[in-house]
Amino acid sequence: MSKGTMQVSRIPTIAAALICFSLSACNHEKAEHHHEAHKILATHPQSKAVTLTQEYVCQIHSQRHIQVRALEMGYLEAIKVKEGQRVHEGDLMFNVRPILYQSKLDAEKAEAELARLEYEYTKKLHEDKVVSAQEVALLSAKLAKAQAKMSLAAAELDFATIKAPFEGIIDRLQLQHGSLVQEGEVLTTLSDNSVMWVYFNVREARYLEYMNELKEHKDELQIELMLADHTKFPQVGKIGAIEADFNNQTGNIKFRADFPNPDHLLRHGQTGTILISRVQKDAIVIPQRAVFEVLAKQYVYVVDKDDVAHQREITVQDELEDIYVLKDGLAVDEKIILEGGRQVRDGDKVEYEDREADKLAYKYHAE
Repeated sequence: MSKGTMQVSRIPTIAAALICFSLSACNHEKAEHHHEAHKILATHPQSKAVTLTQEYVCQIHSQRHIQVRALEMGYLEAIKVKEGQRVHEGDLMFNVRPILYQSKLDAEKAEAELARLEYEYTKKLHEDKVVSAQEVALLSAKLAKAQAKMSLAAAELDFATIKAPFEGIIDRLQLQHGSLVQEGEVLTTLSDNSVMWVYFNVREARYLEYMNELKEHKDELQIELMLADHTKFPQVGKIGAIEADFNNQTGNIKFRADFPNPDHLLRHGQTGTILISRVQKDAIVIPQRAVFEVLAKQYVYVVDKDDVAHQREITVQDELEDIYVLKDGLAVDEKIILEGGRQVRDGDKVEYEDREADKLAYKYHAE
């Protein structure tokens, strides 16, 4: 056989060896990747302080929000305020020119003056022993009646001058200058926004929890207000009132949180979200990815001292973004499967990598 023939015959052998080497390497890489994908991680529950927050949709109201109405019929003679203006208690807001009450007051003044003159004249005659004391008493009563009618007419006329009953902000003006105003007609509304009353509904179970928290954690509760643009209102609130009755149709009871409003940012009729937060110390927390559900119940795999995995039911107290706060079911000295639980069955002996709980990311810790 020639040299050239020998070289040609070696080519298939070398190619086959290269293919076998390549397949072996690929299989080895796949085996390593498969092993990494099924890697089991274990960790311990952690005891730490976490901030628990309850959210409630709310309606924002002024602590005083009234309709300003005309008490007498007449023409709207003067408007002393503008829409959106801030007024102080006692400031003049509207003048209504009454049709009849000025004349009525003048007539009552004249009647009162006539009664006074008759009384004084009769009193002098009584001093001169011309008339009896009974006649003086009769005219004294007549004078008192006339003066009372004059005071009533003055009060009715005074109703035509409308002043601010408290400090607040003027809303939209409902009538213009010169309009004929009917008795009881709404002229505008007035809002006292120095303190805002924020109302929200609480379900019965949460109400009972809140009442218990008041006894044990009253100073730890924090009431905040999230506005419509998802920013927090800078002032901290407090629970100002709880209604007396539950709504039997919804099972809710209405709470009221009071917020100081020094910059008058909040206005009557706004909406937002109430955040009620408290710090729970020594809470048992685990990552959510360690938990699985079966028939609406929640479980974890607990690894015993012999490295055998056992399925155990847990009770979750609160659910945060990345962790569960447990009510019961686990202790901090126990070991649970964090990742890879899909390939584990109850009673399996497992090989795992231990992951320290302190190295896990918990977002909702208490600062």
